[in-house]
Amino acid sequence: MTESRKPFHLNAFLMGVGHHEAAWRHPRTEAHRVLDVKHFQELGRIAERGKLDSVFFADGLAVGPRIKRNTLAVFEPVTLLAAIATATEHVGLIATASTTYNEPFNLARKFASLDHISGGRAGWNIVTSGNEDEAFNFGYDSIPEHARRYERAQEFVDVAVKLWDSWESEAIVLDEEAGIFADPEKVHTLDHQGERFRVRGPLNSPRGPQGRPLLVQAGSSESGKEFAARYAEAVFTAQRSIEEGRAFYRDLKSRLAKYGRSADELKVLPGLVPFIADTEAEARALEQEFTDLISPDYALKQLSSLLGVDLTEHALDAPLPPLPAESEIEGGKSRFTLVKDLAEREELTVRQLIGKLGGGRGHRTFAGTPEQVADELQSWYEQGAADGFNIMPPYLPGGLEDFVDRVVPILQERGLFRTDYTATTLRGHYGLDPVESQFAEQAETRATA
Repeated sequence: MTESRKPFHLNAFLMGVGHHEAAWRHPRTEAHRVLDVKHFQELGRIAERGKLDSVFFADGLAVGPRIKRNTLAVFEPVTLLAAIATATEHVGLIATASTTYNEPFNLARKFASLDHISGGRAGWNIVTSGNEDEAFNFGYDSIPEHARRYERAQEFVDVAVKLWDSWESEAIVLDEEAGIFADPEKVHTLDHQGERFRVRGPLNSPRGPQGRPLLVQAGSSESGKEFAARYAEAVFTAQRSIEEGRAFYRDLKSRLAKYGRSADELKVLPGLVPFIADTEAEARALEQEFTDLISPDYALKQLSSLLGVDLTEHALDAPLPPLPAESEIEGGKSRFTLVKDLAEREELTVRQLIGKLGGGRGHRTFAGTPEQVADELQSWYEQGAADGFNIMPPYLPGGLEDFVDRVVPILQERGLFRTDYTATTLRGHYGLDPVESQFAEQAETRATA
């Protein structure tokens, strides 16, 4: 191990029967398993076998263009993770939930419940939702403005944190003889009166084992990075080169000090879609098998939604048409710019572009041997481009099994990754302590004043 090496983190980003958009059509998967909770419980156990920090499920609130050509995320992720919690003991459980189309009280209660059910393994991936089809399902005529979504997200998270804090750690008494369930002096109202929310509180769920869930964020726009610097404890991000990764890493970490935070309080985890085989040629051939199964009409709809330009009638073997500036995009700004830059830098045709995006929608795809995958992860980590990785298996369960059983042991042999769990909570896996209630801290301050 190198001198004073910081911990290395691995999260498994799981999606249906695989991240590749054609995974459900490939003979290595069974498409019907997207409807089987036992499939997802099995994935949780595989991740736990590899001593991974956590598993993560994205979420969308609309069918979108995928209904004919691709599988849906069938289960609401907090509910699904509660089922996975009963089949696992250690691995963290992170769910995406939108601040645009939820209310703080309901969402805080869901994550508090998951934290109790799992014994302290809950995490929340905070998103602001930039899909037009989602907006239509919640009474909007278009996507709410990007800046306004982040303003709402800030107040939303502030309220959620206060709700989790509304019960102090020692509020539950359970004195059967005296007939006292809880100490009312340690259960607090919020009386929050904000621009977007009015919430009295307290939460009707006691404080969870972690104090509050791990807070995760996945946006890389300017607003997203500033939001992450203020709130996030892990960031799932998409960069395609070490140079881009290092620039993002330095930028994000440099923003923490203004919020009184240290660099170790936020972990940067780029996504990687690994195709793993005995030889590099076999891995590349496997990747090509999946690429060959992409449905162009589906891929064009996805690309149109991402770029904000209708490409459904565009020639596949032509380059992209002129695209708007990022400032004109109200959806996912950072992903728009990533895809635009990729197409322009490599002078890709639309057909070539959708092939590159099929595995991870802009995340880096890597085909190689287990040793080559381990080398890639180690290189990014040691060159200051990552604190670990968000592993996105292109097909499931086999792609996760290959990573856990063939790549993780190499990382362990190199002294990069844990050989066993040393913490009992998700915050502990990420090297973070339980959080005390802000109300308890205020009471202590008053008592010593």
